[in-house]
Amino acid sequence: MHLEAVYHRIKQNWSYAYDHKTLHIRIRTKKEDITKVDLYCGDKYGWENTHQVISMEKWASDGLFDYWEAAVQPAYRRLVYYFALHNESKTAYMLEKGFFDHPPEVIYEGLFDFPFLNPADVISPPAWVKDAVFYQIFPERFANGDPSNDPEDVLPWGGTPSPDNFFGGDLQGVIDHLDYLTELGINAIYFTPVFEATKNHKYDTKDYLKVDPHFGTNETLKQLVDACHTKGIRVMLDAVFNHCGHTFPPFVDVLHNGKASPYADWFHVREWPLSAAEDGLTYDTFAFEPIMPKLNTENPEVKDYLLGVAKYWIEEVGIDGWRLDVANEVDHQFWREFRRTVKAIKPETYILGEIMHDAMVWLQGDQFDAVMNYPFTNILLSFFARRQTRAEEFANAIHKQLASYPKQVNEVAFNLLGSHDTVRLLTLCEGKVERMKLASLFQLTFLGTPCIYYGDEIGLDGEYDPYNRRCMEWDEAKQDQDLLSFFKGMIQLRNSHAALRTGGLKFLQDQHNDYVLAYERRDAQDRFVIVMNNSERAVTSQTVVSGSCWHNIVTGQSVRADKGQLNAELPAYGYMILQATQA
Repeated sequence: MHLEAVYHRIKQNWSYAYDHKTLHIRIRTKKEDITKVDLYCGDKYGWENTHQVISMEKWASDGLFDYWEAAVQPAYRRLVYYFALHNESKTAYMLEKGFFDHPPEVIYEGLFDFPFLNPADVISPPAWVKDAVFYQIFPERFANGDPSNDPEDVLPWGGTPSPDNFFGGDLQGVIDHLDYLTELGINAIYFTPVFEATKNHKYDTKDYLKVDPHFGTNETLKQLVDACHTKGIRVMLDAVFNHCGHTFPPFVDVLHNGKASPYADWFHVREWPLSAAEDGLTYDTFAFEPIMPKLNTENPEVKDYLLGVAKYWIEEVGIDGWRLDVANEVDHQFWREFRRTVKAIKPETYILGEIMHDAMVWLQGDQFDAVMNYPFTNILLSFFARRQTRAEEFANAIHKQLASYPKQVNEVAFNLLGSHDTVRLLTLCEGKVERMKLASLFQLTFLGTPCIYYGDEIGLDGEYDPYNRRCMEWDEAKQDQDLLSFFKGMIQLRNSHAALRTGGLKFLQDQHNDYVLAYERRDAQDRFVIVMNNSERAVTSQTVVSGSCWHNIVTGQSVRADKGQLNAELPAYGYMILQATQA
């Protein structure tokens, strides 16, 4: 028994309140080392009358570890507990104070202690996000609905993009195409910045309280949000609060007046006077970019200004979420105050941080509801696009990612396969639409909140910026209509069945094909098995399942499992989606 691999601690993703009644307790053990784990638990003030033994479920495994979980509803919202770890030859008892060969004799000393399930401490993301399908729009490249606000040097729609050119995309263009989005099945939009700035991406903010004139007016944004809400679409804006642009009036004042400026402490100045010389910046910026000076969010005036911005667009325009740019470079205290401010106005506001690494410290209920799930992105791209991993490694990586966060955080994770910051998915798939479909199919049948980058659904491709920011193609003759139909069908399937959004997940075995990925999604109403062949040759999938009668949603045919095994022919990069018709 390898006790050195066993891990548990109080709170975070190991011991947490899932809702106001339920605690989830998890423990990690060495893979295939422990055959059974029992959770001994009860009330610390009344153990004799409340204690119980719960057999924990091995709910996930990765390449090194098994993860066990139990759900407990303590009658008095208090819980003390310890674990009994079993294998074929030994039982060990794990308490907070260590490992023992026998159960504790004094129950009030050394146990793990969840002191009290306080409702205010429960991580409670907005419920609507679990059912959302987001669509990311880069406003300058989506649609030109109002040529009167075009920049002077605007280029004809659909030309070759560059870091500095403009094609006239605006908010009216989005309004004009809302029917397209609803037909696609979209019920939430994430906009990259819409506030006044100099660049086409608008991440160099000049005025946080004014829509960029090339996009329209504040009233245009209000009309857009109202129109979206009428169609059941939520709207999330981009908050660029780590840094501003070089034309932001307080920064301009500091450039002119130096230390004497009333805004001198709004920024992180290393040395006076400010200089962006080639031999080194004298002020902190985003990524050494001279035109994006970093804001000092510890300064009370800066804090008040930015929190006022966050309030303004919720109160005056009615937005439903904030995506927080470069969120991990802003101090935690600012984000705590940001959350309190935003949630006091509109509790159902979705707060999404841009963090590309482990983000548990931001996801404990006091800062963000979710983060952009780039670990998920990388897992899918490695398997489907780059084909660097096998199905078992893919499943291990997904399990490890799920074990990293509480369940309610995973349910609203922002699952993306591409954005304005990445190579287009179709390009990563070497132009092979079939591989792109497989990646998108997993994204759309997995828990969390999927986001589609504009144009992916009709076959836009492109390398890094600027080519991943091409103009949206509105000529249907130039769109991949088969791919568009695929996205519509898969989004509709997701929207129609809660099992594909919040149901249980189980990976299934195909011992004969390393690149066949099979998994089950289920809840009390539905049960699905999805099987994918991520290889260049046709295979016979021999997937182990429970249940014998299935309906193939893709072909409309009935499928039977023979002695608990599906024997199905799958073409290269083919897939099937089976819905159980009988247990």
